[in-house]
Amino acid sequence: MKKRFLPVLILALLGASIAHATDRPFPKIQKVMIISVDGLRPDLALRAETPMIHKMLEQGSFTFWARTTAESVTLPSHTSMLTGVTPVHHEIQWNKDLPLEHPVYPTFPTIFELAKNSGYTTAMVAGKSKFINLAKPETLDWQYIPDDPQTDDEQVTIKALEILRDHKPDVMFVHLPSVDGVGHASGWASPEQMAAIARADANIGKLMSAEDELKLRDSTMVIVTSDHGGAGLGHGPDDPRSRSIPWIVTGPQIRAGVDLTIYPNLTVDTEDTCCTACYALGLHPTRIPLDGKAVMEIFQQNDQRELIHKSQ
Repeated sequence: MKKRFLPVLILALLGASIAHATDRPFPKIQKVMIISVDGLRPDLALRAETPMIHKMLEQGSFTFWARTTAESVTLPSHTSMLTGVTPVHHEIQWNKDLPLEHPVYPTFPTIFELAKNSGYTTAMVAGKSKFINLAKPETLDWQYIPDDPQTDDEQVTIKALEILRDHKPDVMFVHLPSVDGVGHASGWASPEQMAAIARADANIGKLMSAEDELKLRDSTMVIVTSDHGGAGLGHGPDDPRSRSIPWIVTGPQIRAGVDLTIYPNLTVDTEDTCCTACYALGLHPTRIPLDGKAVMEIFQQNDQRELIHKSQ
């Protein structure tokens, strides 16, 4: 029986690998990395010293008018980013560590769960302890979530680089917390926050350099985004300064230098991050409909859409 079981197991594993190759609409995209800079307001990303972000604008497709959830706060927004549904559907509508005996997980599967079900490896590196609510058992192969309420970008980046170099996960989420923390302490657009944005950009650069060293850039779609912006010392609902977020995508078969606002009827929402990543990897959510959509305009097969738009 044991001799028969081994070949069956090997065939099952090979089947998962073959499914990756055949289900992906863009075969060159084999991995996805999502980087969220907590509290990054789009205009400040452009004003700060951010050479890596500016380079990614040249390399990929982007909008600085993407929208986060109406709540515009960290945990509900990130849960929407990673599930493709709004807070009323995933039911994570609080934004702090709760004294629960057991964590409460989203009612919709995260991209980690969908990826694991399709044989991909997964990792999450987060800078706030509240992200434990996204670490559903058996959905993450590798994870780092601090015990303290918040750590800093440098610690997150160190842990992310360790996992990236040791394991090369297929789906990786990295959460950089410091821009938000400095915003609450010193104010959005303060000199202190502008410096924090520059440091976040440098840490994104470290992650991209590691991708280059590991020869992963040619097979990885990278999404850089945020959960909310802010004004004064805070952020909240119904404020465009809080709800506007950057959304930048680079990688193989991603159109370069495309400002997505050339499409007047296209609005990118944070839920679209999950849906776009799932589409690229050939993942099929088991519960539909989702609130998000795959942003098809970023892919090279849609070059003709731009020509049509310009001719109108």
